[in-house]
Amino acid sequence: MRSDAQRNRERILEVALVELTRSADAPLSSIAKKAGVGQGTFYRNFPSREALVLEVYRHEMQQVADAAAQLLQTRAPDQALREWMDRLAEYAMAKAGLADAMSKATSAPGGPARPGHGPVSEAVALLLKANEEAGTIRPGVTLDDFILAITGLWHIDPQGDWQDRAGRLMDLVMDGLRAGAPGR
Repeated sequence: MRSDAQRNRERILEVALVELTRSADAPLSSIAKKAGVGQGTFYRNFPSREALVLEVYRHEMQQVADAAAQLLQTRAPDQALREWMDRLAEYAMAKAGLADAMSKATSAPGGPARPGHGPVSEAVALLLKANEEAGTIRPGVTLDDFILAITGLWHIDPQGDWQDRAGRLMDLVMDGLRAGAPGR
């Protein structure tokens, strides 16, 4: 993809995230206009509302997943895990706003399936492995253990004081992961 076409696509996704979080029924023409692209460019990238919604979801999920490896390059494993958990919380709050749009996009008969969580699961596995090898978390923590521990994120009201609540929850999860770590 040409660099200008890639920039157009990225702008559309950024605007769509904001607009679809506000309203699942945000007009596509409004998203195109706010992204500074014409209708033709918009529909070449996203031929339908469903295609746009699914790509916004996938794009956001991939960015969160990619952050794991990036953080591990510049931070100690436990710091990388904790910072990544904050990014996951931000993603969870943004995704909460997209829930209605995702439901509409994937609920129609014959419509597209909801994307899986593969990239995020792989990121968690990478972070857990790095931390276990460094001795910064208790041995034997599984992906399922971690997911169960953080499910409280999806019970936090994204319209309320979610930053403080999510931060406290992630601190508690991190404290639990560190308890019994060989390096402590």
